[in-house]
Amino acid sequence: MADPVLEPLNTYRSYPPEEMIARARAFYEDIRRRRTVRDFADKPVPREVIEYALLAAGTAPSGANLQPWHFAVIGSADTKRRIRDAAEAEERDFYSGRAPQEWLDALAPLGTDEHKAFLETAPVLIAIFGQRSGLRPDGGRIKNYYVPESVGIATGFLIAALHEAGLATLTHTPSPMGFLNGICNRPESEKPYILMVAGYPAEGCTVPVFGGIKKPLDEIASWL
Repeated sequence: MADPVLEPLNTYRSYPPEEMIARARAFYEDIRRRRTVRDFADKPVPREVIEYALLAAGTAPSGANLQPWHFAVIGSADTKRRIRDAAEAEERDFYSGRAPQEWLDALAPLGTDEHKAFLETAPVLIAIFGQRSGLRPDGGRIKNYYVPESVGIATGFLIAALHEAGLATLTHTPSPMGFLNGICNRPESEKPYILMVAGYPAEGCTVPVFGGIKKPLDEIASWL
């Protein structure tokens, strides 16, 4: 086993407690404005915005720093139409019998159904894949561990980065979504986890009141 190669931590910034609290509060106040959007404008998004958001996502921590993710960015109208067709086929099966009634009842306040026009209207779709294995420097393969956890953290970074840039997002999860491998030309060794929809909210966009209700601190955290 090779010895670790270490270097001094020179990127950390320290702040006085008062500034720490102010920065934490400011981030909370900004991120709490984020809402999941299902009505998007077709206004194009500068590619550089998406590139920097993906670079931010790529800084996320991962198991053994193996970075087991791939982001397939879709902007082609034809490809978006193919994705919509495949996703709606799965969603029709989901809403017409595959989903348990309890889950349908939970979704009801959000007003969702099998129609996913946003998959064509939004300027950018990002299919997020988890990689079960990767390549060693010598070209051999290595199994990746903690893939769902790593991909989940990177996705959180991506949502925050897109919000910071001024874009709205939707985390779409048709199930199953194996059709994304073929459409995005990704190998079967990769598992699609999320289809991220990104863009500008449509004029007059509305969002469910229910979606903005978040649990208070005492329900999501405990101090031991």
